[in-house]
Amino acid sequence: MVNERGVLALVLQVGFLGAAFGGRTLMHRRRTGDWGLRWQRHDRVARTSGALFAAALVVGTVGVGLVGFSVTPSWAEFDSTGVLVAGLVVFAAGAVLTLWAQSAMGSSWRIGVDPTERTAIVVDGPFGWARNPIFSGMITAAIGLALLAPTVLTIAAVIMLIAAVEIQVRAVEEPYLLTAMPQWHDYATRVGRFVPRVGRIAA
Repeated sequence: MVNERGVLALVLQVGFLGAAFGGRTLMHRRRTGDWGLRWQRHDRVARTSGALFAAALVVGTVGVGLVGFSVTPSWAEFDSTGVLVAGLVVFAAGAVLTLWAQSAMGSSWRIGVDPTERTAIVVDGPFGWARNPIFSGMITAAIGLALLAPTVLTIAAVIMLIAAVEIQVRAVEEPYLLTAMPQWHDYATRVGRFVPRVGRIAA
């Protein structure tokens, strides 16, 4: 016996991850000849955020899968048409934002940071209202999936993802950007970190 909402959430999760990671990586490779993957083996903070990020994706996928195959029941309080529609809308918004922001980065798109690398700063499209719209979209999509299949695991996945993103952005990416891109400081004083106007740095 399967749970239709859980199966739907699982299909959406797998499709989203395939497009956002596999599809985007292959597209970047075709266009630039580079996979766009940057691993910082000697940076403990980057390794921690990366491990937490991967764990969040695995936990979230397992969580919706367990609901889909009726191994774990979802919370009955959220079993309504309204929550289903809300979950679909929130997930769709997050997925579209993620893919749009990835596309807007063009050849500057990367997973991870190479401290010696220099790329062009992107301030157009979704980057005009948030400095990290890819992460904003991924968190939004994860919240949508948690609404579709609410369990301890899917909620934990959202929390883990937020923690991973906060560590990555604040402790890894922003220090790099401050030194690698002189114009980034001015940009960061005007544009919020994850949502408009929130998380701007001091001028």
